Amino acid sequence: MDEPDTAAILPGDVLNSTDEEPDDSGGPKQEAEVPSTAYVRPPFSVTCLVSVEPVLFLSMFSLALQAPLSTQYLWDRISEDLGYNGSKRSGCSNSSVPPNPLQTEVETLTAHWNLYISLGGFSVGLFVVPLLGSWSDLAGRRSVLILPNLGLAVQAVVYLVVMYLKLPVGYFLVGRLLSGLSGDFNAILAGCFAYVADTSDRKSRTIRVAVLEACLGLSGMLASIIGGQWRRAQGYINPFWLVLATNLASALYAYLFVRESVLPDPSAKLLTSRHYRAVWHLFSTGGSTSEAGGKFHRCKLWLYMLCFFLVVTIHFGSRELYVLFELSSPLCWGSALIGYGSAAQHLAYLSSLLGLKIMQRCLEDSWVAIVGLASNIVGLVVFSIADTTQLMFTGYGLCFLFMATTPVLRSKLSKLVGPSEQGALFASVACVESLCYLVGSGLFNSLYPATLHFMKGFPFLFAAIILFIPAGLIGTLQCLDQRRDHRDSTAS
Repeated sequence: MDEPDTAAILPGDVLNSTDEEPDDSGGPKQEAEVPSTAYVRPPFSVTCLVSVEPVLFLSMFSLALQAPLSTQYLWDRISEDLGYNGSKRSGCSNSSVPPNPLQTEVETLTAHWNLYISLGGFSVGLFVVPLLGSWSDLAGRRSVLILPNLGLAVQAVVYLVVMYLKLPVGYFLVGRLLSGLSGDFNAILAGCFAYVADTSDRKSRTIRVAVLEACLGLSGMLASIIGGQWRRAQGYINPFWLVLATNLASALYAYLFVRESVLPDPSAKLLTSRHYRAVWHLFSTGGSTSEAGGKFHRCKLWLYMLCFFLVVTIHFGSRELYVLFELSSPLCWGSALIGYGSAAQHLAYLSSLLGLKIMQRCLEDSWVAIVGLASNIVGLVVFSIADTTQLMFTGYGLCFLFMATTPVLRSKLSKLVGPSEQGALFASVACVESLCYLVGSGLFNSLYPATLHFMKGFPFLFAAIILFIPAGLIGTLQCLDQRRDHRDSTAS
């Protein structure tokens, strides 16, 4: 292949069939230059209905297991250092009692450490993920599924050392930095979604993306239920051993069983500015495809990416606060309830998949996305005023379609670019997703302690207001598309 940028992104069976195509002279085509099967196929290739779904499931399981436990561990260690006994919940029985000053300090320090750890890991990942994502266009997707899982395993090892030796919680930042250098979880997301784009057609892409996101929800739900109960029974260390084992299992599965969807170029280099230029070229030109002029096409690409940025920033930012909000008064939840709450949140991934499948029968994808945003807005408003366990779970219930939006946005972005640009696109999407975590974590972990004195749930209300922006943009773009389609059909 003379141009690595335009390397065909084809599943294995399509690659094998190219050897029999006729050449320009009408005779049989000479055997194509295909890399050895060591590049294209894993050591143990299996025929099954799943491809990268187990990789994403296992990686998300480890992430969902460790995320709330890390926050609770920070809470407990900071409480111990400050001499605050979190089991004495005198303020929990009466919400009119002013909060304990020590509790407020513990909440503030925990939120700040969450901020520092998130900023450290994802600021590094912000530069690494585009490299890995665009590099996978040339070197193949399997490497991008293996390396980040190994980095997450190293992070789990660092966390275990901190817990065993009672080291300062600042060492958590070291683990996050090491994980960020390998691409972190966002690189796994980029590799999995690019893999699905490689192996799906335009008609089935939205539901294939939604299935991947449902894997996120199912694994997160199971991890949340297990994590809360396990932590209460045995503490923090044993669950983190499972985190380590799960990350290693995910890397091993990707190495042994995932077939390559890209024709690899063994000479592809990772550390080169060419990958950043590929991403810039995609957004400066609008990609190789065009629907109604280059400017409109490029505008749609940028606006859908803005919608994705706002929606995912709200998801990440609000998720950072759920555990803190539930640990403190007036809710004062324990590990078990926190696990059930997180499980209820992740259950929405499955309900969103079912809702998306049903709504696609009568609605365009854009209107499905707006319904998902409406579900999210209503749930966040309820969270902002929740002062009882019943009201908190009501908010989780109202968010049952909140994950119907992001599969639609990913699919629309993927359909706006050509097959040879999927890697660069999902590299940029992963980069934006890293930025979303960075901005969401920084904004909400700063906003929460700053607004404790006048409205504890104000960050959730703020998030609900922000979501009206992508809802308006998606609806406007859909109306413009429908008007253009109607004009074109009338003219023809």
